[in-house]
Amino acid sequence: MTQLEPIIAFVRVAELKSYTRAAEALSLSRTRVSRLVMALETSLGVRLIQRTTRRLHLTAEGERYLAHAQGILQALDEAAADVGSGVTDMRGRLRINGPMSFGTRHLSPLVARFMVEHPGLDVRLDLNDRRVDLLEEGYDVAIRIGNLPDSSLVARRLTRCRMLFCASPDYLARHGTPKNLEALKQHPCLRYRSGSINGDWQLGSTTLTTQGPLESNNGDVLTHAAEAGLGIAHQPSFLVTESIIQGRLVPVLEHIAPKVLDIHALYPARRFLPAKVERFTQLLADAWGSPPSWEREMGLSPITQQ
Repeated sequence: MTQLEPIIAFVRVAELKSYTRAAEALSLSRTRVSRLVMALETSLGVRLIQRTTRRLHLTAEGERYLAHAQGILQALDEAAADVGSGVTDMRGRLRINGPMSFGTRHLSPLVARFMVEHPGLDVRLDLNDRRVDLLEEGYDVAIRIGNLPDSSLVARRLTRCRMLFCASPDYLARHGTPKNLEALKQHPCLRYRSGSINGDWQLGSTTLTTQGPLESNNGDVLTHAAEAGLGIAHQPSFLVTESIIQGRLVPVLEHIAPKVLDIHALYPARRFLPAKVERFTQLLADAWGSPPSWEREMGLSPITQQ
């Protein structure tokens, strides 16, 4: 056991408010984490955490020690980032979070490439569509698409992509091709609904209220429905690239300025950015480019909107 292990274990338990979640974040058993915290308390001669059957909370001494411990660990991270910025053989853990559909298509292949280039890294990639708390859940970097809430996190824009109107050739043959947004209201629309997103389609300052046979919180579901001829979808380009290239979907209303989605990397604010985060985010930016690689496959030009 190193001198830092008990401190790291205590900080993770305090931040996550759970021995089980801390153990998962540290890739240790719950018993091991509990023993590390107990060893720290024994060495300090004070109780840091009050434990009950249902919850835990910090003692006054624990609150004071946590502030010092977090500062120490952040200073060590910054020191490692500073002196390690020129090191090519990176080691340690890199925890990444990203959205499910986008992550499967465009993030996971680059994670694999990064691991091949840096075999000393231990990577955890979690894909889900909920908004995780990077600090509480121990992520080094998260990929986010669309508007960002105000926070203390640093946001680096990696690329931008378009929202595309599209439908199957069969659907357009049966129902005709809408020529403008007003005509679009007469078509069944396949709507994305999730959390505060209510299914209406936003284009600049215009909100288009649509009706249709299907709503879903998953974009792949809507893509499959559009391919089946159930209606018109308004999808991020990364979800429909393959379908358009293979002719299963056809873009419509291409003359209308598209809604643009920014794709960001989010990471905690630090004086020195860890080399593993800096190099990984740079790999993503270089690989996706402008326009992003999947839009280049469709022959789309760079996005000029700011």
